[in-house]
Amino acid sequence: MISPHTVQGIKLLVSDVDGVLTDGTIIYGNGGTELKGFNIKDGLAMKLAGWNDLPVVWLTGRCSEAVARRAAELDVAVFQGAQNKDVGLRALAQERGLALAEIAYIGDDLNDIPALRLAGLPLAVADAAPEVKALAGYVTHAVGGQGAIREVIEYILGAQGRWERAVETYIDRICAGDAPQ
Repeated sequence: MISPHTVQGIKLLVSDVDGVLTDGTIIYGNGGTELKGFNIKDGLAMKLAGWNDLPVVWLTGRCSEAVARRAAELDVAVFQGAQNKDVGLRALAQERGLALAEIAYIGDDLNDIPALRLAGLPLAVADAAPEVKALAGYVTHAVGGQGAIREVIEYILGAQGRWERAVETYIDRICAGDAPQ
């Protein structure tokens, strides 16, 4: 298990998409349309995180219009087509002026292992591959696409003593008409 000190230093949450933010299902419609389902609770938590100095970035090997659209709705940065996620994670760290130890990364499958090995806080969803779970300092109770990111954000902000304030920020924004519901 990861020490509380490690969680205290996390300044960025990086997430895989398929199998973490979604259940891993890809549906192809007529005309080449690709459909994905995103959990609304995960979306709300990502907004909360961003408003409370824990930005969320998506790092995915696939390219999808649905992913770009959902990321835009949530004001989340997304890097698609990242075949080497360790390279992508290093680039994010450099771009944001962070040490790798300040980054949490959550994944579900073998292609996430290189990034998980680099991250200061490696995380896995409940239905991740056994090899991914073995590297994780924390494994969610929720499976991918069913609130796993919400759980991770509560875990990180809670360990940092910031979850309650994040909730209050959200409530304040609802009252001001400036929050997703």
